[in-house]
Amino acid sequence: MFITNSIITDLIALFVTLAALFITYWKWTYQYWQRHNIPYLPPQIPFGNITSSVIGNENLGVAMKKIYDKMKRNGSKHAGIYMFNRCVYFPIDLDYIRNIMTKDFHYFVDRDFYVNRRDPLQAHLANLTGSEWKSMRTKLTPTFTSGKMKMMFQVMAECQNDLLTKMHEECLKNKPIDIKDVLARFTTNIIGSCAFGLECKALEDEDSEFRKYGKQIFVETKFVMFKRIFGMAFPKVAKFLNLSTIRMDVADFILKTVEDTIEYREKNNYNRNDFLQLMMKLKNNPSDPDEKPLTMDEVASQCFVFFGAGFETSSTLMSFALYELAKHQDIQEKLRVEINSVLDNHDKQIIYDSIQDMKYLSQVIDETLRKHPPAAFLNRTCVKDYKVPGEDLVIEKGKGIMIPVLGIHYDEEYYPNASQFDPERFNDENKNSRHNFAYLPFGEGPRNCIGMRFGLLQSKLGLVCLIQNYKFTINKKTQEPLRYKQNSIVLAAEGEIWLNAQKI
Repeated sequence: MFITNSIITDLIALFVTLAALFITYWKWTYQYWQRHNIPYLPPQIPFGNITSSVIGNENLGVAMKKIYDKMKRNGSKHAGIYMFNRCVYFPIDLDYIRNIMTKDFHYFVDRDFYVNRRDPLQAHLANLTGSEWKSMRTKLTPTFTSGKMKMMFQVMAECQNDLLTKMHEECLKNKPIDIKDVLARFTTNIIGSCAFGLECKALEDEDSEFRKYGKQIFVETKFVMFKRIFGMAFPKVAKFLNLSTIRMDVADFILKTVEDTIEYREKNNYNRNDFLQLMMKLKNNPSDPDEKPLTMDEVASQCFVFFGAGFETSSTLMSFALYELAKHQDIQEKLRVEINSVLDNHDKQIIYDSIQDMKYLSQVIDETLRKHPPAAFLNRTCVKDYKVPGEDLVIEKGKGIMIPVLGIHYDEEYYPNASQFDPERFNDENKNSRHNFAYLPFGEGPRNCIGMRFGLLQSKLGLVCLIQNYKFTINKKTQEPLRYKQNSIVLAAEGEIWLNAQKI
């Protein structure tokens, strides 16, 4: 079969025409912020201002920090960026950010994430929108009160002996310790116990099912990261393509674990002070008779996000904290003195109340979260047209919002010598002198991180156990300066953090 020159010419002409239309449309789209007189950085076809992140060469949070730094130096209070061809509003002034997250929250209720509703574990709080989110948040909020955390603390505390046993074994080897691996196993045990009521034995067995599937949740390849960013930029296209970022074997494991555990508890009338028991109550006996009870998939979804977010972010936080403490021996010793002093007042027992009394520990954690926030950016969707106060700009319904947490946390206006690790930034005097929205590791407002108390509590427990019993120093195997993983939605270190541990 022969293709005539005429057909080839027509195909070439069609291709050239389509390419010209594509480029023309893209260029017209890339003039959006210019047409609205909003500061912007020149975008590149086809990825806009996030080329380095799309191709997997730079963490998206780091890319947002660089944009923040450039626009802040130019004196801009806000800016516009492009993610592929999507126009995204980029607030810089902290008052603008406060309005978006609290005062005018009803314009920005939803997170700017693509959600594949066909995935059985996607109906969790972080992904829900509108009235579904509000209903679920109302149901779950009582689960994370300080009173409930105090009840769960005993379940957490049962895991500390396994952590100390593991550290003892590692020290006997006289080798540097991959501290992130140890702490990820520790938090896996805590989450498995608090969320599912199960002994994961992740510290004893590196092939533990919970550890294996937990690691799979955060296996971020360039392709997975591309799908995440693509979903944010083109949610409708992603929905049409049925894109998913959850592995089915992980979903099956979580679903089966939740179903089997609930079946056992209901059959044997077994109760326990943990997260799953609270979810079962919402499934079987909702507090509001007018509310629908949770479905099994909804229960599993909340357990999934509790498990995934809980073990990864807290182990990352503790790893960075120990790294900083190992680099700053004076701070490590000051923390150790406080820990021993407070425990002396509590019969040397690590209990909920003793941890709450450790003020300097809170400062160390706050400063760690400032330098290394697991969520390096926050995003929202504008759900109805919003007039920016004091500006000649209306953010149109459907536009994305990108809040550059990492950029704010390194802004010298709020944190002089921002690269220096200094817990005194978070003493009462310094905290009260700063803008409330200069520190956003858990977000702010009605859509902040609901599991904040739990994450902080298990992180404090782990650090108290370790600092009380071991002196940490940096091992030369640790690559310095630390770099962040390029293909990760969570801000985590590239490579391992190797520490030396000496028993005290």
